[in-house]
Amino acid sequence: MSSVYGDKIKISLFGQSHSDAIGVVIDGLPHGIKVDFEKLQAFLLRRAARSILSTSRQEPDVPEFLSGIKDGVTCGTPISAIIRNINVRSGDYKGLRNTPRPSHADYAVGQKLGEDADFDGGGHLSGRLTAALCIAGSICIQYLESIGITVGAHIYSIAKIKDTPFDAVNISSGVLKEITEKPFPVINDIIGERMKELILEVKSEGDSVGGIIEFAAVGLTAGTGSPHFGGLENKISAAVFGVPAVKGIEFGNGFACTELRGSENNDAFCIDVDGHVKTKTNNSGGINAGMSNGIPLVGRAAMRPTPSIAREQDTVDLATMSNTKLIINGRHDPCIVHRAVPCIESAVAIALVDTILASN
Repeated sequence: MSSVYGDKIKISLFGQSHSDAIGVVIDGLPHGIKVDFEKLQAFLLRRAARSILSTSRQEPDVPEFLSGIKDGVTCGTPISAIIRNINVRSGDYKGLRNTPRPSHADYAVGQKLGEDADFDGGGHLSGRLTAALCIAGSICIQYLESIGITVGAHIYSIAKIKDTPFDAVNISSGVLKEITEKPFPVINDIIGERMKELILEVKSEGDSVGGIIEFAAVGLTAGTGSPHFGGLENKISAAVFGVPAVKGIEFGNGFACTELRGSENNDAFCIDVDGHVKTKTNNSGGINAGMSNGIPLVGRAAMRPTPSIAREQDTVDLATMSNTKLIINGRHDPCIVHRAVPCIESAVAIALVDTILASN
């Protein structure tokens, strides 16, 4: 069972939702990178459950670095860090071995690992491990900022409620940083309030809702990336799909380009007022043939509704091989999208760092 990502750098996640700790090993980062621990902690808190919109399981999520960083600077050796699991309730998950939760990994992992599988809180397959991913993500984001690249994201939609999309041609680092400072990361705060109301509504009904996260990166040099299997889309997609609940990804106008003609979809080049090569539109999402074209990199990730809901659902009893009903206990999010924004930023940043270091 692989939990490792990367070529030039290796990101390895370990631990389970209810184990003593979860953690990450980051191998391959250059020496001399200054790590701002206050920024890192603030980044982790963006992912943490801190409101009535999220699960009632609250963890301090304070990382403990065991190696690889000395006096706030990377040593060029593997970085290892853990986050202690404090608020666990494993009793909520008894019986799942024989009655798998719909749309969860219970059945698949049980078939794969048999009696050795850990089902408590989803075990190693839990979204809890995105906290460890965000440790690596924050360090990578800080490194990218040091070389002039900014990564950010916002909630593009919750169900059918849509935020204002990025201006794909004119995204700035200032806009991205402004959004990341918001407790509910949307561009249009009025739309954001409507999203919150919907989340609370589905929560009161014992249900859940999904949405889309739009991500962007600015400052990439034209030519960053590789064609074919090493392309930016490939690298980013592989990392983004490491975030539980992601079910789809697109770059630029994505699937919408299938409804256009080439004359409508092509991004015409032009020279801007500063004498730089730009494009008039950004339907390609800033990527041509797997490489950055110097325009903002833009994409979107689809997040499914949280499968753990309070409503009664149909499942099977594997002990008797019969149909049965299931009510899921435990503490769960009615919507994971707002908490997943820094997770998507992390995945994108890790992929970009891996790509950039591979080209040096």
